[in-house]
Amino acid sequence: MTMTGNILSGWSLIRAFTVLVYLFMFLPVAVVVLLAFNANQFGSFPMEGFSFRWFVALWNNDAIVRAFKTSLLLGSLTAVTSTTIGVLASLALVRYDFRGKGLITTALIAPILVPEVVLAVALLLFLRWLEMPKSFPLLLLGHVIFTLPFVVLIVQARLVAVRREYEEAALSLGANAFHTFREVTLPLIMPAVFAGIIFAFTISFDDITGTLFWKPGGVETVPTQIFAMLRNSISPEINALGAVMVVVTVAIPLIGAALARRMAAALK
Repeated sequence: MTMTGNILSGWSLIRAFTVLVYLFMFLPVAVVVLLAFNANQFGSFPMEGFSFRWFVALWNNDAIVRAFKTSLLLGSLTAVTSTTIGVLASLALVRYDFRGKGLITTALIAPILVPEVVLAVALLLFLRWLEMPKSFPLLLLGHVIFTLPFVVLIVQARLVAVRREYEEAALSLGANAFHTFREVTLPLIMPAVFAGIIFAFTISFDDITGTLFWKPGGVETVPTQIFAMLRNSISPEINALGAVMVVVTVAIPLIGAALARRMAAALK
């Protein structure tokens, strides 16, 4: 066998292994989505019919509807807060030099390097040391801490590529720092800002590890509601709820990526 044949054979094995890995990762998700439309209340194959009855049951389940509202509110507040702080922090770290810059950068990125369960336990112990009870604002704080590094990394990568001459030209024409940021810098980094919002919302919406530690009693998000339902039994409603979660967490990043590409193309 020639060297070219060995290379082709090696790439074929890599492609086959890649396909197997993707099947292992996504086939269970596909099964959950498929069983969400099963007319039978027992998740088994072959399916006995196609039905939307479990999605209707979800809509009529007050606990699940409340969990969705909580997740949407928490994800939206997390996205807005993390993006606002992330944009300001990125602007300071990229455009200015000051003492402790490296330490602040490390502190902002550290939550992405620490296992989430360790971060969740550490924050919980810190709150107990401060004798602060669990509450929704503290849950929001935990999500902001966890999602902020993603926003900072995305915005910084875009901001580094923005030439400083644009901002200097605006300043030389009489614009102050705020107007320069609003009229020049922000439009140029808007694709990254939008991507940061999508990342922060999706991560917050899907989070369960930190939420289980930080949430106050009586507050449930969609992931924690699924976890609570699984303690009793695996009902068809869980499959339908899982299918909705898959659609939400896949559709939002895809739509956001498409809009970000359009924004980036419009700036060229």
